[in-house]
Parts: sequence; structure tokens; C-alpha cells
Amino acid sequence: MVALSVVSDLALLAVGVAALWAGARLLVAASVRLARRVGFSELLIGVTVVALGTSSPEIVVTVEAALIGVGELAVGNVVGSNLYNLAVVLGAVAMFGSFPVDRTIVHRDGVALLVATLACALALVDLRVTPTEGLVFLGLLAAYTVVSFKTGVDTSDETDSEEVDPDADAVVDSVAGPDAVDLSTPAQRIGAGPVRDILFVVVGLAVVLVGGDLLVGSAVRIARLAGLSEWVIGGTVVAAGTSTPEFAVSLVAVRQGSLGVSVGNVVGSSVFNVLGVLGLASLLTPLTVGPPALWTVGWLVVLTLLVVAALWSGRELTRAEGVLLACSEAIRWALSLLRVVG
Repeated sequence: MVALSVVSDLALLAVGVAALWAGARLLVAASVRLARRVGFSELLIGVTVVALGTSSPEIVVTVEAALIGVGELAVGNVVGSNLYNLAVVLGAVAMFGSFPVDRTIVHRDGVALLVATLACALALVDLRVTPTEGLVFLGLLAAYTVVSFKTGVDTSDETDSEEVDPDADAVVDSVAGPDAVDLSTPAQRIGAGPVRDILFVVVGLAVVLVGGDLLVGSAVRIARLAGLSEWVIGGTVVAAGTSTPEFAVSLVAVRQGSLGVSVGNVVGSSVFNVLGVLGLASLLTPLTVGPPALWTVGWLVVLTLLVVAALWSGRELTRAEGVLLACSEAIRWALSLLRVVG
């Protein structure tokens, strides 16, 4: 009976992950088309709609876990997702070969990632993330967003400018699909198209919500049946599941030759996970974790320092380094399970 229950929950977990991926993709695709209709530039869409959309699974799962009182799963999902992004997603990108990275963006977003990670570590020293700390996180996110717009987005001329980053187009199209075209005439801006996309936004959000509920519920039951803590399951399986949109976007961008954009997607999503997702969840309710969380957070701090230092230097990541990054996540998973068994 127990074995059957585990198999059933594993199936529900897989369905939840699939629903998160499909819902996030539908949500982002429709949102991108709506943004294009009202004249948003490709770069503006990339740093707002795409980043928020690919983080929607983390938002839903973390908030859901926080509201039902599973703080370890909520925080573990955020920390684990960032580790997965930096190790597996960025590692996979590096395996495809060296990539160019805009140094200005790296300096701005790299510093933001480092600040967000250190703020997360400081908040968790007492094994709690309070609403006050959540408010600070959201304030930092607001400041980061303002700086990003001022330093990286010029909405006045970008739509028609020949200097718009082609990589931004590639990322948007990789998520939105080939039908996410710019409708430039008034006749095209009204009618069934916008109504369809608004409906798709609602449907996509609903699918993400259902997927998040399935993922959280099945993960908690699996953890308890298998004797695992919510922290371990949240920082491994759940984190990998909620990171599927970032992984998919990065792989598609790699296939299109936009390797540099994959780095921006990973860094930007990681900043939003800590400051936005964890900030919102802790603002709703205090989040409490156990002592094992400290070594995982320490692992994240070290990995973040290494990645930011490598990108800041302007030196390209090699395939061998990409393999090492991916292997570091496998090692972390193994150590997490060994700590439970031990």
C-alpha cells in the first residue's frame, strides 16, 4: 500500500512539473504577444515578461508551501532553484561552447545576484525569514528593477532601433513561439487576437496554479513517506521541477546561437527568486527552516561567488567548467541524501 502511494505521488509530481512547464510557457507566450501589441520593446519584454513568466512556478510553489505551513519546502525551493540554475542550467549552456557576455549587464546583474544571495544567507542565520526581511527583499527588488530600466532599457526608440540586441529577440521568440509577431496596424491590434491572448494568460496562470498545488502536495507526501525532510525534497526534486522553464528557455536560446542570453536568463531569474519569490512568501507568513539549511545556503554563497567572479572577469566559461558546474549539483544532491541517511 505504501509503495502504491509513493508511485501515485511520483506520478502526480511528474504531472505537476509538466503542468508548470506548459502553463508557464503558455502564460509567457500570450503575455509577450500582448506586450508587443501595445508597443513594448523586445528588450523590455525580455527583462520583465520573460523573467517573471519563467519564475512563475517558483512563485506558485513557494507561496503555496508557505501558506500551508511548510516553510522548509518554500525556502528550500528558492535556494535549490538558484543552485540548479547556476550549476545545471549554466553548466549545460557552457557545455555547448564559450559564449559572449555583455560586461555591463554582468556587472549590474552579477552584483545584484551576489547581494541577493548574501542577503538570503544573512536572513537565514537565525533559521527564519521574517515579514520584515521579506519587505527588505522586495525593496531591493524594486531598486534593482529601477536600475535595470535606467541602465538597460530605453523604451522611447528601441522598438524601431537597429541597435536592439538580437539576442533579446531570440529569447523572446524562443519562449513566445513563432506566432508572437508584432501587430503594427490598428486593425491588427483589436479583435480576436488580444481576446485570445488574455484568455491564454488566464488559462496559463490556472495551469501553473494547479501544477504547483500538485507538485507541493505530492512532494510533501513523498518526503514524509520516504523519511526525507521538506528541506531536502524542496531543494532537490521540487527545485528542479520549478526550474524547467529557465532550463527550456536557455536550451532553446543555445540552439538559436544566443548563448549570452542564457546567462542573463539564469542570473536574472535567480535574483528574482530570492528577492521577489522569497520576499513575497515571507511577507505573507514567517518561514522557518532547520539547521541543515545552513550548509545548503553556504553552498549557494560559494557557488554564486565563483560564478560571478568568473563572469565579472570577462573570461569565458569552458566546456570542462560547465561539466564541473553540473557535477557540483549531482554532488550536492548526493550529500543531501547522505546527510539524511546518516
